[in-house]
Amino acid sequence: MENVTLPETVEQLTRAGPATPMGELLRRYWQPIALSADVLADEAPVAVKILGEDLVLFRDTDGKPGLIGRHCAHRGADLRYGRVEAGGLRCLYHGWLFDRQGRCLEQPGEPSGGEYRDKVRQLAYPCADLAETVWVYMGPGEPPCLPSHPALDAPPEYRIATRFQARCNFLQGLEGGLDPVHTSYLHRFIDRPDNDSEAALNEVFQANTAPRLHVSDSPVGFRIVAERVDSDEARKVLRLSNFIMPNASMVNGFDTPLGPGGATLTWVVPIDDTHHWRFEYTFHSTKPLNKEYIAAVCDAEKLPGEVLKRSADNNYLQDREEMKATTFAGMGHCILAQDVMIIEGQGAIHDQTKEHLVTSDVAIVRARRMLLEAMEIVAGGGDPLGVVREEGNDALRHTVAGTKTVDLATGNEQFCSDLEQADLYALGPL
Repeated sequence: MENVTLPETVEQLTRAGPATPMGELLRRYWQPIALSADVLADEAPVAVKILGEDLVLFRDTDGKPGLIGRHCAHRGADLRYGRVEAGGLRCLYHGWLFDRQGRCLEQPGEPSGGEYRDKVRQLAYPCADLAETVWVYMGPGEPPCLPSHPALDAPPEYRIATRFQARCNFLQGLEGGLDPVHTSYLHRFIDRPDNDSEAALNEVFQANTAPRLHVSDSPVGFRIVAERVDSDEARKVLRLSNFIMPNASMVNGFDTPLGPGGATLTWVVPIDDTHHWRFEYTFHSTKPLNKEYIAAVCDAEKLPGEVLKRSADNNYLQDREEMKATTFAGMGHCILAQDVMIIEGQGAIHDQTKEHLVTSDVAIVRARRMLLEAMEIVAGGGDPLGVVREEGNDALRHTVAGTKTVDLATGNEQFCSDLEQADLYALGPL
């Protein structure tokens, strides 16, 4: 398979700071930046680095989030130590007060409270709460519509939102979510796991360790259908997942053990070129999620600051005895930790020019090409795929994922169509 990542395109695909092609593309979309519970009204501001920019996140006295430049426009004092007061955030150095829009409301050390304060603007970006998360739009002009999907819009009892930090380029995290083949190996259990969810997923992944992949464009990116034929060649397992432009993906989440209606949406958001956040929204429309178990598995892997305790410095706490009897990777039961070990092991910024791509990398190649095409659209002044300007006109809302055992005669298009028409995400009583 052709390797589309020549040296010059590696730079385009991996650099996300201001004025870079990828940075400009990512800034055309809303991006999750923090869990809402981590920034509360009347509490300390939170230092945030996102897309290579140093910012500070706070809630004003109305409880609304604000994201402004971290260093005061006056003489550069660090606003993460500022005071949240009526109207906004006050700098400790000279008392300048900024609102959520970056307007300077007061310069108390100046005559008349600052006769020229209206001419001062602190860098500021629009923020909004969605799915227990603070989202930001860092692009030019009016923000587009916030992403809309049942996994994001439903009441919180239907969903759990988590995040953690990975110490590598965001593209490595994104591409891991577009690779159905690795699930048959990296996430394999040697012995049948006790947990029903893990057992059901393991059965799907092991039905055939060399699935045929089918990729087709969608209104928000593209669909991936992994086709695994049973060992007796009488039936096949089809699993639909999605790439969502420009840095998100969607799999079927917990619908394997719980039945249809599950979805997991993941955003990988650059902190800088060598670190990223992974925000994950796990949802089911009719069955209660075992939130305590999910949270416990995730929390057991993390240190303060949402970083994983497993790292290259401690060999990711890999257990070679566990590899003999329980898990293929020797990394415990947290799939996210297994993923992070792999993507961080590729290097801070993976050199894609040294890859030897094969047929199972078809989704990786398509994603890279789609991103490069979208960068050209942005450079030409257009809106890239998936940017929505009119409420109610959001194709993401109708994007579905799922796994199903079907007859050999069932085609991929029919499988996808059946899932899309099944109203999988209509909310029912839990």
